[in-house]
Amino acid sequence: MDIHILFFVLVGFIAQLIDGALGMAYGVSSNTFLLGIGIPPAAASASVHMAECVTTAVSGAAHWKQGNINWYLIRRLVIPGVLGGIAGAYILTSIDGNVIKPYVSGYLLLMGAIILFKALRKNHVHNDVKDHLVPLGLAGGFFDAVGGGGWGPIVTTTLVARGNQPRFAIGSVNFTEFFVTFAQSVTFLLTLGMLDTWKIILGLLIGGVLAAPMAAVAARKLPHRVLMGLVGVLIIALSVRTIILSLK
Repeated sequence: MDIHILFFVLVGFIAQLIDGALGMAYGVSSNTFLLGIGIPPAAASASVHMAECVTTAVSGAAHWKQGNINWYLIRRLVIPGVLGGIAGAYILTSIDGNVIKPYVSGYLLLMGAIILFKALRKNHVHNDVKDHLVPLGLAGGFFDAVGGGGWGPIVTTTLVARGNQPRFAIGSVNFTEFFVTFAQSVTFLLTLGMLDTWKIILGLLIGGVLAAPMAAVAARKLPHRVLMGLVGVLIIALSVRTIILSLK
């Protein structure tokens, strides 16, 4: 197998382990690695979302089968999420990658800080809150496309922090993510073509498939908060490195 594909397999493998253990951060993790090795932001985000079309479909179907679905949340999130994702993907492909890279890395840095903060804070129990879902979906879809990830960290984190049951928040957000990711991927295909990034997409897919069984074990056995903290620190470190290199 091509050495470059092997590297992307490794990236996809690590990202899927993280996502399987935390229920989020596949896009943020893989996009941070891709930006760190010099992949342009639009190509990195597009490749991640093309690969995620498969992983989110499987994840959404699994949550549906397990009954982890709140249809009210899905109906309120899916259309704003799709529209925000299309807008973010179009804007990302219309801007010079070298110009936007430090800003995208800054966003990923923020996502890393949010993940680290979640690892350090204590959980609180609240009542379900279901208002302001439309702007949340718009923001989640937009920044997910621009940053190559963030739908889970933004939407799931917000829903759980505001009191929605984690089981239904995670399941509904994962189910909705397929439609958001698919819309973003179509936009990237129409604007970029994606023929030059097939190795990245293939590698991420293979790595994700290989890691899926191990991720399920990791989710059950590894200390959740410790792993989340390590992921947050890793994303922060890689993002800071990319920002420094971009500004030189």
